[in-house]
Amino acid sequence: MDKTIDEHYMRRCLQLAANGLGRVRPNPLVGCVVVSEVESGEWKVVCEGYHQEYGHNHAERNALLRLPFTSHLSPLTLYVNLEPCSHYGKTPPCADLIVEKGIKRVVCCNDDPNPLVAGNGFRKLEAAGIEVVRHVLEEEGRALNRRFFTFMEQHRPYVILKWAESQDGFMAPSAPGPYWLSTQRQNRLNHRWRTEEAAILVGSETYLLDKPSLTPRHYLGPAPQRVVLDRRGRLAHSSTTAERRSPSPNLGEELMILQTPTVEETLQALYEARLQSVIVEGGRQVLDAFIASGLYDEVRILRSPQILGSGLKAPEIPPIDPNRIVIVDTLIR
Repeated sequence: MDKTIDEHYMRRCLQLAANGLGRVRPNPLVGCVVVSEVESGEWKVVCEGYHQEYGHNHAERNALLRLPFTSHLSPLTLYVNLEPCSHYGKTPPCADLIVEKGIKRVVCCNDDPNPLVAGNGFRKLEAAGIEVVRHVLEEEGRALNRRFFTFMEQHRPYVILKWAESQDGFMAPSAPGPYWLSTQRQNRLNHRWRTEEAAILVGSETYLLDKPSLTPRHYLGPAPQRVVLDRRGRLAHSSTTAERRSPSPNLGEELMILQTPTVEETLQALYEARLQSVIVEGGRQVLDAFIASGLYDEVRILRSPQILGSGLKAPEIPPIDPNRIVIVDTLIR
């Protein structure tokens, strides 16, 4: 099978994998396609699937459980964008099922950096006589699973800096108190972004003044773990919130309060809580700290149609690959 065909079916894997965004964390996004040669040089999709929910079947199992009985009559090629797992976790090893189903060829996008896999899946397939082709659309696969690879390789969450600003570059007016710049459309987009990340973080000043819910209430999807960076211990003594310090950071319904003095220690705490990504929504002091640390991966700006004239200036866009900057600029209210 030539490279063009392999890339074609791998793109379908990536397309399928993206459907699990926000629902499979801290697992990676994985899609799987199984094809059969119906005539010389002609291929047909036999079955496909993707990892739909954490703790449930992986992509390969979801695809192979749909495999028709008659498909064993011709050699099958399985496409998957991440190395098949080779160990028992919440589900059995996918590599074992691939061998069991008589797959003759496996084409993969990315090696799995998880130490529990890390080449063992490929070795198990090759030991069973299966041809393994690796690194097809490798960069596209890493881009899709950027949260997973950052978490595994850099031992920290994937960090997204996000803020809203007026057309003239202010985050808030001079008068104190809560103030919303985003349009309804921008607000809905922002809430969709929240469903895609494991955590959302603000500083104690923002939390006490604006009283944000930090939930995706305007978009259907999983809620992120709410995190407040409270270096001065203000929330512990505040009467404005009845929420208590969470004994377990995995309890998403409770507020996770961190008093970590540096960005590095904040990210370490989130990493230890197995929070694979975090969207930092400000305010300015927290955003400046992250920008100064250099520990961020994306910047997203919602640019409002409003003009404030004065107030709290928004941060300058920090040095970053332009492909990792998203500016939603609209004059539609």
